[in-house]
Order: sequence, then structure tokens, then C-alpha cells
Amino acid sequence: MKSNHINYFFVGSFVLLALVGLVIAIAALSGRTGGTEIYHAVYNNVTGIKVGTRVLYEGFQIGQVETIEPKPKQGRMQFKVDFSVREGWKIPENSVMQISVTGLLAAASLAISAGDSENPLKPGAKLKSKEQGNIFAAISSVAEDMRELSETSLKPLLGTVDKAVGTIGTMLEKDGKVLFRELGNLARDLSERTPKIVDNVEDFTVRMKKMSVQLNGLVSQANKAKLEGVVAKMDAAAENFVDLSNTLGKTQIKLDGLLTNMSGTVGNVNSLVGDINTTVRDNKLDIEKTIIDSRYVMDSLARHIDSVNQNMEEAARNMKEFSRQIRQNPGLLLSGARPEESAK
Repeated sequence: MKSNHINYFFVGSFVLLALVGLVIAIAALSGRTGGTEIYHAVYNNVTGIKVGTRVLYEGFQIGQVETIEPKPKQGRMQFKVDFSVREGWKIPENSVMQISVTGLLAAASLAISAGDSENPLKPGAKLKSKEQGNIFAAISSVAEDMRELSETSLKPLLGTVDKAVGTIGTMLEKDGKVLFRELGNLARDLSERTPKIVDNVEDFTVRMKKMSVQLNGLVSQANKAKLEGVVAKMDAAAENFVDLSNTLGKTQIKLDGLLTNMSGTVGNVNSLVGDINTTVRDNKLDIEKTIIDSRYVMDSLARHIDSVNQNMEEAARNMKEFSRQIRQNPGLLLSGARPEESAK
């Protein structure tokens, strides 16, 4: 009898310890092993959220959902979610809570993304919420768009392509043989002419190389120096012509003055003729001839001095223009023609 009481005592103690361990395990799993603080957030959609849903802070469980209360607002329904957090847990003011699903078969949870504010929320405060992104809805929308695209665009396009392929096939059946025969003839013609074309190109290349060598010889430094010397001499000659023209102009002025003086002298000579008639009576014919020749020379010089001066000025301008063209294009001394300009 006494042994039965001992057995009952041990069995009861084991059952009691098992119940206590079960209670402790449930409390540990539910996160209610200590004091809690209540916060809340507002959502337009709480799919997957229920009482007891885990609350995670950067992936670490700190509490659970306590109540979900629907509240109408502006003609639509919103849901106030109250959740408990471990007592003393600091949540920054600018933290954000979002409904999160870590996998296709995983349960939804409320994930808090910690903010960088140094001021923590007070118990009972509202936490900023962020709606859940529904990947299945997005996939369904994309599938609907693809179905509409297939019906409205792809099918007509395939029909058009089918018709085009049929048309091309008909054309190939009718004219394809002729077209391929012409292409074959063209290919044979090209294959026959290609060696001649290549030979002509090579001959042209050789000629261009020779011409390039000759041009390089013409534009050597020695020839360039000679051309520059010629141009310098032409410049000096042009300057000399200009000086000569200026000198002739001055000479013309002096001749005009001399003619004026000679006219006065002729008057004086005429006045003196009566005085020297006795002196030159024996040499009258020679003196008259000398006077006639002098008059003829002076008159001829006076008539032609302007044309002579003008011709000298034109020659000076031509020499100056010639020297300018030689400086701009020394090749004129060799080719005699101005080269074509390559730039448009």
C-alpha cells in the first residue's frame, strides 16, 4: 500500500513538471516571458496578418500582434493593428513597419526597419506603416497584359507575316529561276572582270607612288629655299620699280618746271635775237636748225612723258601682283596654273 502512494507521488510530480515546462515553452515561443509595451500601426490591407503574428525588429522577434480593429475612413476601411513589444525596447521615431513575407510558404510578419533618429517612440505611439507589395497581383497583371497583347497585336502580325511569306513564295516560284540565272550571270561577269580591275588598281597605285616621289622631290627643302630666294628677289624688284615710278613722277614735275622755264627762256631768246642778228648772221642756217631740233625734242618729250610714266606705274603694279601670287603658291613657277582647291 505504501509503495502505491510512492508511485502516485512520482507520477504526479512528473506530470506537474511536464505542465510547467509546457507553459514555459509556450511563453517563450509567444514572446511573453517578460513585460510588454503596446504600439499600433494602420494598414489598408492586412492580408496574412492575425492575432499572434510575429513582430520583427531588423529580423529579430521582439513581440506579436495583439488585436486587429477595422475602422471606416472616407468611404473605405482601414485596419488598426495593435502589437506588443518587449518592455524597454527602443524604437526610433522614423522607423517604418511593413508587412513582410520571407518566402512563398512562409507566414506573414510585421517587420520594423529601424530609423536613424535618436529619439525613441513612446509606448502607445503610432508607428509609420508601409503597405505590402503583392507579387502575385503583379504577376497576374503582367499575364493579363501579355494575353491582351497576344490577342490584339501578335495574332494579326502573324497573319500578316503568313500572307507576306505566301506572296514571296509565289514570286519565287514565278520569277525565282530567272532571278537566280541573272545573279549567276552577274557573278560570272564579276569573276571575269575582277582580275582586270585588280590589275588596274595596282597599276594606278604604282603610278601614284611614283608621282608622290616626284612631288616630294619638287617640294624638297632645297627647291623651297630657291623659290623663297626668287620670291625675295621679285619683291625687291617690285620695290625698285615702285621707287623708279616715284622718281619718274618727280622727274616729270621737274620737266614741267623746266619747260616753263624754257618757255620763258625762248621769250628772252626772241627778244635777244635782234641783238645777236649781227653776230649770227654768218651762222644763221646752223643756228636755226639747232633751234628747230631743240623745239621738236622738247615738244615730243612733253607729249609722251605722261604715257611713259603711266606705263612704268602699270609695270610696277604687275610685278607686285606677280610676286604676291608666287608667295601664295610657289607651284606656279613649275606648273604655270593655280592648283584646284580640295576644300569645299
